[in-house]
Amino acid sequence: MRSKVYADPRAALAGLLFDGMTIMSGGFGLAGNPESLIPEIRAAGVKGLTVISNNAGADGFGLWMLLQSGQIAKMVSSYVGDNQLFEEQYLSGRLELELTPQGTLAERIRAGGAGIPAFYTRTGVGTIVAEGKPTETFDGETYVRETWLRADLAIVKAWRADLEGNLMYRKTARNFNPVMATAGRVTVVEAEEIVPVGTFDPDHVHTPGIYVDRIVQSTINEKRIEKRTVRPRN
Repeated sequence: MRSKVYADPRAALAGLLFDGMTIMSGGFGLAGNPESLIPEIRAAGVKGLTVISNNAGADGFGLWMLLQSGQIAKMVSSYVGDNQLFEEQYLSGRLELELTPQGTLAERIRAGGAGIPAFYTRTGVGTIVAEGKPTETFDGETYVRETWLRADLAIVKAWRADLEGNLMYRKTARNFNPVMATAGRVTVVEAEEIVPVGTFDPDHVHTPGIYVDRIVQSTINEKRIEKRTVRPRN
């Protein structure tokens, strides 16, 4: 049986990248970003990318690198704040944006992984989010229909992976990573630790290895602080 473990982030992405592809990238703010794989996507030079991610990194970090290099054509996101480059590119018309409520974004990705092409939600009804989308009435309330999200490639950051690809995430890094791992045609995981099969209690597995195609030891684990506390402590 072929090993899922690759020698380095570049090798883990070999043969998977192409112009115009759709990539899901885990993370929320600066927590749980696949920070070792993103620089290799930049180095590959692929362009015209559609990237599905809660946000697009922060100045100099994460998906910001791909914005700065002009490789992203469209973002499907729920949060634009704190990223001046994201804001600037969108307002200037250089970047297409599909702004999606955060819970809806998570459910669209989960639906993609579960094989559910559409679902109804009250979130966004009566706003621009619902423009052009079908609506239905259930129990006297209006709901808007949202469609699944799937990707050619999902890149995920885990705390620990075993050799079969069973994953554990640590604290807030367990954000969009678990659902994205299920919704990529190919899922590549960078893990801080790679351990033998049987190390995990099965009840502690957050993502089963059946969803994971490739694993690589992460080479960048900066764990940046997004917001520093400046108020003196008592």
